[in-house]
Parts: sequence; C-alpha cells; structure tokens
Amino acid sequence: MAFPKDFLWGGAVAANQCEGAYNEDGKGIDIQDIMPRGIKGAPTAEPTADNMKLVGIDFYHRYKEDVKLFAEMGFKVFRTSIAWSRIYPHGDDAEPNEKGLQFYDDLFAECHKYGIEPLVTISHYETPLHLAKKYNGWISHDLIGFYERYVRTIFTRYKGKVKYWLTFNEINSILHAPLMSGGIMTPREELSLSDLYQACHHELVASALATKIGHEMMPEAKIGCMILSMPTYPLTPNPDDIIKTMLANNLNDFFGDMHARGEYPGYMKRYFRENGIEIKTTPEELALMKENTVDFISFSYYVSICESADAKAEKGAGNLMGGKRNPYLKESEWGWQIDPQGLRFVLNRFYNRWQKPLFIVENGLGAKDELVDDGKGGKTVNDDYRIAYLNDHLVQVGEAIEDGVPVMGYTTWGCIDLVSASTAQLAKRYGFIYVDRHDDGSGTLARYRKKSFWWYKDVIASNGESLKK
Repeated sequence: MAFPKDFLWGGAVAANQCEGAYNEDGKGIDIQDIMPRGIKGAPTAEPTADNMKLVGIDFYHRYKEDVKLFAEMGFKVFRTSIAWSRIYPHGDDAEPNEKGLQFYDDLFAECHKYGIEPLVTISHYETPLHLAKKYNGWISHDLIGFYERYVRTIFTRYKGKVKYWLTFNEINSILHAPLMSGGIMTPREELSLSDLYQACHHELVASALATKIGHEMMPEAKIGCMILSMPTYPLTPNPDDIIKTMLANNLNDFFGDMHARGEYPGYMKRYFRENGIEIKTTPEELALMKENTVDFISFSYYVSICESADAKAEKGAGNLMGGKRNPYLKESEWGWQIDPQGLRFVLNRFYNRWQKPLFIVENGLGAKDELVDDGKGGKTVNDDYRIAYLNDHLVQVGEAIEDGVPVMGYTTWGCIDLVSASTAQLAKRYGFIYVDRHDDGSGTLARYRKKSFWWYKDVIASNGESLKK
C-alpha cells in the first residue's frame, strides 16, 4: 500500500471552533458567536457566556504551543480557516483590520518555521454577523462583492505564504444549515427552495470568482472547493430504491459538478423545473463559472447513508443530511454510522466523475475521552477506539490510491480538541491532543498528548506503512 512520497499528512481545525478571542484585536462578531448550541438550538440576540466558542481552546493565544505539537507529530500540512470578521469586522467595511491580518501572518510564519504548509479555508461557517443581519447572508447578491474584497485582501497579504486554498467549507450544507453555512437569518422552515438555491448560486459565483482571482494573483497556488461528502447506498435492490438513491446523490454531486465542470447539469435543470425553483443568473456569471473551475476537490467524510422509497424505513440518528440507517454498520456515540469502506467508494466515485485530484480535509471520530495518568507522571487518553477508526479509514485511502485515484493528502478533523460545530460541545472530542476544557467552561486549557498522538506520528513517519490492514 504505497502512499505517494509527497502525500500531505496533517490535521484540520476551523477558526471559530478553536481560536476564541471573539472580541479581541478588532475582531467583529460572527454568526458562531450567537450560536451557543450549534445547529441544535436557536441563535441568541448577542454573544452569551454559555457559548463555548467565545473562548474555544484559546488557540489565538496558544497557537505557537499547538503548532509545535503538530510539528512533533510530523505534520506536512495544517488546515485552518481565516475568520472573515477578524479581517473585515462587519464584512462590508471599507478597510481591513490590520491586527487581524497580522495574526494570520504570525500563524503562517509559525507553520513555515516547522516546514508545515498552511491549507486555508476562506469561509468556514464564519459569516460576519452584520452581513447576516443586514443582508440575510448569501441570499443577497451583495455578498459576492464583499467576499471578493475579502478574498483580494487575503490573497494580496498571504501570496507566497499559502499555497493551498479552499473557497467555502462544505458548501452543500447551506441547504440543511442555512444560518451556519450561509449566514442566512431567516429560519430554515421559512425559506423556499428558490431562496436556498439562489444562495447556492451566489456562493458558486463567488467561489468561481475567488478561483479566477487566485489564479491571476498566485499562479503557483492551488484553489479547491470543499464539499460535505455523503455517499448514499440503496437500502435494498428494489429499483425504486436505486432511483431514489440516484436522485439523492445528484443533489449532493451538483456542487462538485459546478466546481469541476462549471455549468448547471441537466438533472438540476429538471429538478428546478419540477419543483418550481427559479433563480436569477446572468450570462456573465454563467461564463465566469464555466471558465474558472477548481484545481482540486476537497471533502469531508464521516458517514455514509442509505436511501429508500419506503417512507417507513428507519432514519439515521446523527446524520446532518438525513438518509436511512444502514443495518450493517455500527454507530459512534453521537449516532454517526462508521463506514471505512465508504471512503474508498467515495474517492473512486468522485475521481471517476470529476477527474480532478482529491484531498480528504476532514475525517475523524467524535468521542468522550477520559484523561488518565500515563504512568510517567503525566496524563494521557487511551483512545484505542480513535486509532482503530482512523487506521481503518486510512487503509481504505490506500486502497483508493492503489485503484489509481490521485489523493493529495489527508487532514484529520479536530487534530486538537475543539468545540463541535453541530452541538457546540467540547465533550465531543476528535483530537490527538486533549485540551483540558469542559462544557461548563471549567478547565486549565492545558494540552496533553493522547495515545493516538504517537500512533499518528508513526503513520506519518512511515508514510502509511505502519497502518494495520
């Protein structure tokens, strides 16, 4: 099982889930600062003390310590995001915030100090709150212009410092979590499909524009999209289930099709027509998308789902994007079904469809970890369950590479414990590094290496040869 010599091993976080310092050094308020329950509860009028993300894991002040730990593991790449409201506090400001720009200068310099390449998500569920309240987020065409100003600012500032860029995090999630994903204040149940797909169109245009600008300003850089992958299997061989599955996959694949091919596919035109969906486009926007496709496709992978024409089929408990429960799979503590082979399946499927290099930028197991004595005077977490999960998924990445799929790299989600996006908990831990902070706000914020820390270090050092099939 041969991983390429230049395979980019690393880990991933998002600014809003780890940085904290929500109101320091000129940062504006963003939507996460009023989402103390993640997508599981209603937003608040103002930031409240029970919102774990206001402090996060204090990465803003402790990033040097954390990047040093990533380097100790041997990271080749570190995926993070830029908090839009650190750069433009309101989103529609005329001038950027210099202290915000300087923070990311310092962070990227710290990464380069250890030979770690930053992989930067431009917009990762962090729409400035002002843009959400005044414009209703990405439902407004105006956001394209504000995003362009932001993109030009960070591309100018970090040219030569960041080689890999992602335009939007899990862009397809806007259909399911419009506030978190698209800064849309209108409640989901009050939005029409036309509203949602108009917002999708605006983000797709903005993504193409960022790709165009990036290629012009940084010819050496690689610009990618990022989608939430949700491989969908038919629950039975019943042809009705097969077609139901095809239609479900189409709605998810649409976002990759737009980024890789640059035009609205026939199946979406039919879907729009049959569901009375009308979106406003211009010939210039359509040409922009057609002429500026991405260099690579990145995606998150946590679960697979099933589809069935039978309305009585059992639903999956933990799936953001619905679907039916697969009777052959085990589940995590949060009801997410565990399917390592689904990662090989989706890698093959995506490459066969889009013929673009692929990058797995999120994969991991959220679990309740117990901090224990390590027998050497320190503390650790014996997270064999996480090691088994990641090992089994990486074996399947190796299988996909053997299948001929060009996989650029792999960044585990939450390489250091952080606040969950879906539930806003710290109890749902993903990291190789335990952070002593708890859902009641208590804790020292001290960092501890888990057992998986040493395991992943060996995986990277051996370029995957230490994995157990």
